[in-house]
Amino acid sequence: MRVQERLTDALYGAGWSTVKKLPEPAAVRLGRTVADLAWKKRGKGVRRLESNYARVLPDASPERLAELSRAGMRSYLRYWMESFRLPAWSAERVRNGFDPKDLHHLTDGLASGRGVVLALPHLANWDLAGAWVTTELETPFTTVAERLKPETLYDRFVAYREGLGMEVLPHSGGSAFGTLARRLRDGGLVCLVADRDLSASGVEVEFFGETARMPAGPALLAQQTGALLLPVTLWYDDSPVMRGRVHPPVEVPESGTRAEKTSVMTQALADVFARGISKHPEDWHMLQRLWLADLEPSPAPSKERRA
Repeated sequence: MRVQERLTDALYGAGWSTVKKLPEPAAVRLGRTVADLAWKKRGKGVRRLESNYARVLPDASPERLAELSRAGMRSYLRYWMESFRLPAWSAERVRNGFDPKDLHHLTDGLASGRGVVLALPHLANWDLAGAWVTTELETPFTTVAERLKPETLYDRFVAYREGLGMEVLPHSGGSAFGTLARRLRDGGLVCLVADRDLSASGVEVEFFGETARMPAGPALLAQQTGALLLPVTLWYDDSPVMRGRVHPPVEVPESGTRAEKTSVMTQALADVFARGISKHPEDWHMLQRLWLADLEPSPAPSKERRA
């Protein structure tokens, strides 16, 4: 394991072992302090966050974008402080920590036995929302996790989420889709973070006026299994309670090829995500490249390769 990977693993391990023991006010102050320090350093992640916010608010002044990126980093560190502490939260604290609106879309869907796919962007704390579902609704669900390096860090994230009541499948390997489909056919719940997929299998969508790619999985699962596809948006306010909304189902188009239906449904998800992000941009934790225009161009082939 590389030195950098060992350091990363150790830092996350310290977070889960130490931060969860702090009193909540101390954890809040620590998160804000770390966020402000990171913002002042203006590293790559902060600059990318600010660049992404410029897409969301194209008329914002540089001062407004700087203000927004500072709020965004504070929101991002709130996510991490909550996540480090979630394993130590009581069931009552989890239940009182999230207030979702229009929950009937989810509960009615589960009651119908069709299965439900919840699709979320990187807004606020999706882990807290998941813990609330397993605690308040007493409903287990299945999700996927990207394989991280080092492997020990990936194992930490899997153990953390499984401890919150989630079934976690590796994103790579090719078997996740089949398992998700089986869970849905059995009337189960699947939750997927679905606002970024830069792979060749990503579906191109218009997002804040430019082209981005989002995962095809949620739409494909809904088509293949008959499950409901429900977008969810989350946000913070000035209280300790996270807010959220379950949006009406994204319907499967009556006509078109599978690819055409997937494109229409994924665009519909992107539109709901965009509305939620526009209302609470500081809670969108997108510190990575998203739009195709921001990707590095592929290097030109050498003369030897062209020959």
